[in-house]
Amino acid sequence: MSVRIKRIYEPADKQDGKRILVDRLWPRGLSKDDAHIDVWLKDVAPSTDLRRWFGHDPKKWDEFRRRYGDELKTNAKVVDELREQIGQSTATLLYGAKDSEHNHAIVLRDFITRQ
Repeated sequence: MSVRIKRIYEPADKQDGKRILVDRLWPRGLSKDDAHIDVWLKDVAPSTDLRRWFGHDPKKWDEFRRRYGDELKTNAKVVDELREQIGQSTATLLYGAKDSEHNHAIVLRDFITRQ
């Protein structure tokens, strides 16, 4: 399994493989046709409460990683669904956040490739 991450606003590429949107909310200003996604798994995203608490504040990054990891551990069904979608192929987890260093797709990728 090869898992990449990419901001949804970047152009789709053949190397992306299966394109999986992992945000709870649809990205602003982007039509479904322009998104070129194969699957939208909104339930694998952080809970609304956690997302609001984090607010993409880099100072909260370590604690966000821990809390989101805990959510993923208790949400095995949706994590398994994500793994099934990826299979043995290449997949790209798509996110909408502007910050490419502090976003949930990084935590999610690390979580599913570590186990």
